[in-house]
Amino acid sequence: MENQLKIFIADDHLLIREGLKKLLLFETDLKIVGEADNPNDIISFITQNDVDVLILDINIPGKSGLDILKELKVLKPDLHVLILSMYPEDQFAERSIKAGASGYLTKETATEELITAIRKVAQGGKYISPLITKKIIFKKETKYEQLHESLSDREFQVLKLMARGKSQVNIAAELKLGTSTVNTYRSRILNKLGLKTNADLIHYAMENKLID
Repeated sequence: MENQLKIFIADDHLLIREGLKKLLLFETDLKIVGEADNPNDIISFITQNDVDVLILDINIPGKSGLDILKELKVLKPDLHVLILSMYPEDQFAERSIKAGASGYLTKETATEELITAIRKVAQGGKYISPLITKKIIFKKETKYEQLHESLSDREFQVLKLMARGKSQVNIAAELKLGTSTVNTYRSRILNKLGLKTNADLIHYAMENKLID
């Protein structure tokens, strides 16, 4: 069928990819042209093929979805990316938009909203909630920034996992990183936030509503 929007799904969970394919199967203007669960395959396909919308998860083993997003936006500036994440919108939506995403949805989003978002970003629009839009505008006008917003995307991801009480070994396994790398991130996080212990970090996360 002509004029179908070409969709690529990037998520490390097979069930999520299969679920998305089933949801979009009956939308005659949408066509799944590929899927992948690792950074190299995602970047390779997107740079070598015509894709209208990339549906991208933040948790991609080996390289965060936001790092992949930033890399792809350099290689293909006009690529439309819709982040579909398990993380609440107020925690990663702003980072995603700043990195070049056209929209942000959580995995709890209703099917109708997801399809609407895909079509909107494919046309060059943005799809984020009015709440996040106001938050971004407020920060631009006031130059207000919390300490944790100085963290890199990966540091922020590690912060959230640490705040949930996960050990460095568990974090390393979840993010497919070495424990020494996670330990380095931990040191940077504590330094940037002016904290000393994991207990301090958990307290900071609770105060700033960073724990899901």
